[in-house]
Amino acid sequence: MANFGPADIKKLREMTGAGMLDCKKALTEADGDMDKAVEWLRDQGLGAAAKKASKVAAEGLVGMRVEGKKAVIVEVNSQTDFVAKNEKFVTFVNDTINHAFENDLCDADAINNSYINTQSFKEYLSMQIATIGENIVVRRAGMLVGDETTAINGYIHANGRVGVIIAAKCDSAKTADALSAPLRDVAMHAAAMRPTTLSYKDFDAKFIADETAGRIIKIEKENEERSRLGKPLLNVPKYISMAQLTPEVLAQAKENIKAKLKSEGKPEQIWDKIIPGQLARFISDNTTLDQEQCLLDQKFVMDDSITVAQYIENKAKAVGGSAEIISFIRLEVGEGIEVPQEDFAAEVAKQMA
Repeated sequence: MANFGPADIKKLREMTGAGMLDCKKALTEADGDMDKAVEWLRDQGLGAAAKKASKVAAEGLVGMRVEGKKAVIVEVNSQTDFVAKNEKFVTFVNDTINHAFENDLCDADAINNSYINTQSFKEYLSMQIATIGENIVVRRAGMLVGDETTAINGYIHANGRVGVIIAAKCDSAKTADALSAPLRDVAMHAAAMRPTTLSYKDFDAKFIADETAGRIIKIEKENEERSRLGKPLLNVPKYISMAQLTPEVLAQAKENIKAKLKSEGKPEQIWDKIIPGQLARFISDNTTLDQEQCLLDQKFVMDDSITVAQYIENKAKAVGGSAEIISFIRLEVGEGIEVPQEDFAAEVAKQMA
């Protein structure tokens, strides 16, 4: 006669999240011993997790924790969007974030190779996979830490698929405190505008050269079609990044502006009022790569008359200080993961065979 009853099965199910029949079998194998039943499920769970590990996990959630002068952000993937909304999965994500925050785990490798509650994180993850029923991957994570003169904040989009943490170095603790809210605005901007890097200074020369050549070819092809349709042609840029606008290039641009003003008959005494604006336009027209991919150079979504860098500078000046964004981490669920397309008809035929 079994040494357990329905109440024991219910208790084990609540403890482990395993199915009712699995709990019954575990208690049978353990002769009613609850601890041994949990161990049996754990061992079975590891086997189930191994089978699920080959499944592509491209859905999931991004979560973060910002507290004091530290912020942690983590991307946890699941196989389906349905599971990403599961209460157990959400709890696992939150537990993982808190674990990373409290133990200064700055990336996914550090998390996956850590211990949580005296258990290796890999074993803990395997139990979650077995309980939830899908492959789960702690794919990416990041951490920002600063001192009292560092402002740190972040933003998670409502659907939990995009998150950003960001830091700015300030001249004082007072400025840092005042920039907390503006930094959240910039994090929201980054979530929407998808910058890939902080500044044009992060680009290497080959990347810029390849991008320049590619854009020129693309515009020239588009101009062929515009010419055929009788539409105005697009300007073919010679430059696309501030990294290409050397002092010599800018000096030549200034001379070209002067020559144009002279040819237009503009009085020389008003040139100084016209040149700065036209030079700024030249820079804007020839830094399209920076504006697309560099956070500091993007037009701020809440005021496109200024860049993100200028927005933070202005907010710091408003309290009598100065500040500069020094780092950000943006994670989007499934970014860069290739999900194989399944042939449903072929799968059915395979099953029938």
